Amino acid sequence: MTNLEKTAECINIVGRFCGRRDINALSRQNLMESYGIPRVDLFLLFGGSIPCAAELFADAVREKIAAHYLIVGGEGHTTESLRRKMAALCPGLLTEGKSEAEVFAGYLSQKYGISPDYLETASTNCGNNVTNALELIKKEGLPHDTILLMQDASMQLRMDAGFRKYLDAHSRIINFACYQAEVIVENNALAFRDNTITGLWDMERYITLLMGEIPRLRDDSEGYGPHGKNFIAHVDIPEHVEKAYAYIKENYGDLTRTANPAYATIKGEGSA
Repeated sequence: MTNLEKTAECINIVGRFCGRRDINALSRQNLMESYGIPRVDLFLLFGGSIPCAAELFADAVREKIAAHYLIVGGEGHTTESLRRKMAALCPGLLTEGKSEAEVFAGYLSQKYGISPDYLETASTNCGNNVTNALELIKKEGLPHDTILLMQDASMQLRMDAGFRKYLDAHSRIINFACYQAEVIVENNALAFRDNTITGLWDMERYITLLMGEIPRLRDDSEGYGPHGKNFIAHVDIPEHVEKAYAYIKENYGDLTRTANPAYATIKGEGSA
C-alpha cells in the first residue's frame, strides 16, 4: 500500500466514524426493521449540510418518515458556500442574506414543492443548533421521543453528542448523515469514488472538516466533551480512529479546522 492509499484509507475511517448512519435508507421499512416504528416524531435537517441533503429531505417527506419536519440553521462558517451552491443549482432562487434554513426551504419549495413544518434561523454553530432547536420544540409542544438527525457527514456524530447532552434518557436519536463519501486514489491523487453527490466539498475542504472533528469530539481538556468545554455529551473514540487521524495529520496537519470565533455563542453552548 502506498502512502497515498494509506491516507485515503485513513480518511475513510475517520469519515465513517464522524458520518454516522443508524439506518440504511430513509424509509419506513428501515425504521420498522431497525427500531420497530413506522415513523419518527421529528426529522431535523441542519443547514451545515451540503445540497444533497435537500434531495434526501424531499425523499423523507414523500416517504412520510416523520410526524414533523424541522430545518435548523442561521449563519455560520458553511453558510456562504451553501448560498452559492444552491443558487447555482436552482436558477432564480434568492439566497443572498438568507439563513441556511431559509436557503434549504426555498430550494425545497422551488424544486420539489415541499415545505418544512418549522424553521430555526438564528443559530450560528452546532452548539446552538441544538439548544435553539430544542427551544423551538418546547415552544411548539412537539413530541420528540424519537428524533432523526441529518447533518453534513463530517459533523453528524457531534450533532448526535450535542443532543445527547440535553435530551432525556427516554428520547431516542437516529442518525442519518446526508452523504457517505469514499476517498480513493486516482491518477496519483486523492479523489471521491462517487462524483454524483450533489454539492460535495472539494477534497481539501472535506479533509479540513474531518480533521477538525476529532479534537472536538475528544473528552479531554481541549475537547468539547464534559471534561473539556462541556458542549457535548461524552464520545468514545476508538483507537483505530485515533490512529487514522494521527496518520492523516502527519500529511495534512495544516488543514485542521479551528473554530471561528465569529460564530461562537455568548452563553457558550457551542462553537463552530
